[in-house]
Amino acid sequence: MNIKARVISLIKEVENGKFSNIALNEYFKENNLSKKERGFITELFYGVIRNKIFLDYEIDKRTTTIKKDWIRNILRISMYQISFMNSDDKGVIWEATELAKKKFSVPVGKFINGVLRSYQREWQEDVKELKESGKNYIYLSYPEWFYNKLVSEYGEEEGELFLQSLKKIPYISFRVNRLKYSCEEFEKLLEEKKIDIIKKVDSVYYVDSGILLYSDEFRDGKIIVQDASSYLSARNLNPKPDESVLDTCSAPGGKTAVLGELMENRGELLALDIYPHKLKLIEENCHKCGVDIVRTVKMDARKLKEQGKKFDKILVDAPCSGYGVLRKKPEAIYNKNSENVEELAKLQFEILESASQVLKDNGELVYSTCTILKEENGENIKKFLEKYPNFETVELYIPENVNGSYDNVGGFTVDYKEDILDGFYIVKLKKINRKDSYVRRIKRSK
Repeated sequence: MNIKARVISLIKEVENGKFSNIALNEYFKENNLSKKERGFITELFYGVIRNKIFLDYEIDKRTTTIKKDWIRNILRISMYQISFMNSDDKGVIWEATELAKKKFSVPVGKFINGVLRSYQREWQEDVKELKESGKNYIYLSYPEWFYNKLVSEYGEEEGELFLQSLKKIPYISFRVNRLKYSCEEFEKLLEEKKIDIIKKVDSVYYVDSGILLYSDEFRDGKIIVQDASSYLSARNLNPKPDESVLDTCSAPGGKTAVLGELMENRGELLALDIYPHKLKLIEENCHKCGVDIVRTVKMDARKLKEQGKKFDKILVDAPCSGYGVLRKKPEAIYNKNSENVEELAKLQFEILESASQVLKDNGELVYSTCTILKEENGENIKKFLEKYPNFETVELYIPENVNGSYDNVGGFTVDYKEDILDGFYIVKLKKINRKDSYVRRIKRSK
């Protein structure tokens, strides 16, 4: 099968509801392809999804007669090549024309040829016109409400830098599970496989190949696919052996496994989710990693008082809009709206509030999300601190090679300054004991 035909099939899977990263990983697992072929397919596949709003705008500007998804997708792919890749435009148009002739008929091929030749001549002028008319959100390929929200929260210049950064191609990253393996052993494996390290954050390695997904080390749980941002949210909780630790929104268990590793597989580690099948996934992933202190419980994290226990440390990796991981899941931008964000912010606050009630005095809590929206991050924490003066923010552990910004409440956002890691928000809170809290309130009132 022609490579572009393969990409069309993958795009169709995503439009039918499959996550892009799952669709692509499954395809690569089932097909033996060269590194060059895998790279080309990845670029086309993610490129079309990331730029779908702009590409569809350009298609719809030139025709209203497309009834076949295949035709729209070959146009999307070809237009993406012309605008965003170092391609031979004439060759791109010729190939699309020939594929359409073979798939359908000569007239369809001529139609494809005409649309693409028009686009080749005019797309740069179209972009200029979009920018001048205040519709740059179309060229950047984001819903208008999301563009306006980012610009409103961060300003036009910084907001657009954010939006551009989310279009960058992601690298796969593996975390070394130090219960079973060492960083030295992993680096030796990378050297043997001739795999280059793009970036290293503690025990998380960004590499230029996904071939290790099929290795014994991955199957045995010595290495785990995990982003450094996700790792850092768990790392900042810094649980100790023999402590009682709660992971409130645990699935699929990647952060839970980090907590178990840091606890040296000693102590009490409770992992919650509201779906039984996700609890099973947590158990499977932790078992694979050699973490056997985990106890999973089906529970709504807004009702933590019902379990009747308090904890030394709590991780609240709250359900969120996911806009920090658009590099890996670009289709997520099309699935939510501003009302969804408001609902999520309310849910996040309720979970945070619930968790705070089962935290011991002098205990610590990490709140994190994989989004970059202030409404779900700093604004939630500011509201929480105003309501609960017996909490204060604690200094975070952020490695020097991780780029981002601190907000005015002490939270850290992995933002557009970071080219490699997922966008993430992390803040650490400490619960002050009642006596100290009373003294502080007295001092504030004077």
